[in-house]
Amino acid sequence: MIYFVKQSTFNNQQCSPFMNNHLLHRIRICIWIIIVGLFLSGITAFPIETELAVFVQHNVGNSSTTALWLNRVYSAVKTTNHAYPFLSYGTDWLAFAHIMLAILFIGPLKDPVRNKWIIEFGMIAAVLIFPLAFIAGAIRGIPFFWRLIDCSFGVITLLVLVPCYRMIVKLEDK
Repeated sequence: MIYFVKQSTFNNQQCSPFMNNHLLHRIRICIWIIIVGLFLSGITAFPIETELAVFVQHNVGNSSTTALWLNRVYSAVKTTNHAYPFLSYGTDWLAFAHIMLAILFIGPLKDPVRNKWIIEFGMIAAVLIFPLAFIAGAIRGIPFFWRLIDCSFGVITLLVLVPCYRMIVKLEDK
């Protein structure tokens, strides 16, 4: 996969200092998008019951598939939290992992060429979302449309990290 991503439309001419700064700026924007996305997805995993309650309240009377699914999930989370609150500790660890991954991306933010491996790691993780969503999602009874929503995170991540990786390779080749 990394070989495919390296095949870029960029030419390998020497870059001017201005071009290097511009490239570095664009790389850092991409990395900031990933950091903010990971951080937000992390902190929003802590209050999951409260968030689901808000979603359910705004879908009152709506019989759409999404509203029915959110109602079902909310009911399960609320019941589980009431009877077995310790199970939400797993969601807390999920949130913590997202925040730690956001911190991991500070490395390429500081030195993208030296920490290019973190961008590669991010692309591999984004690709692995697909088999997880389709295999584990099917086993756990997650509706197909929701698995597609989960996969969208992989698509968005790849749309940010692949160009970022290509720019890092260009910067490295200067």
